[in-house]
Amino acid sequence: MATSRIDAFKQMLSGDPDNANVRFGLANEYLKAEQYQEAVEELERYLQLADDEGAAYGMLARALEQLGQRSRAREAYEQGITAAEAHNHPTMAGEYRMTLETEYED
Repeated sequence: MATSRIDAFKQMLSGDPDNANVRFGLANEYLKAEQYQEAVEELERYLQLADDEGAAYGMLARALEQLGQRSRAREAYEQGITAAEAHNHPTMAGEYRMTLETEYED
């Protein structure tokens, strides 16, 4: 099922490669399918196109964690905190801070 949804999103992108919403949807489907490298690539493209409110940074961080890229995941969480605060999402920013404090202690 996930593959057919992935294919559907890819089809939509073929006609409109700069559609940030479709890129976000494709990244989410890659995450569900545990295709983490593809998810990272799509989230990075999405973040180049959109003014994200924080959620995509959290998704990116989780995908990077699955790939063992903790340093990059930390950076994504930090960027997510900045974005969430800028868009008045203090709960999201707090969740990311808590993750950094509990899972990324030095």
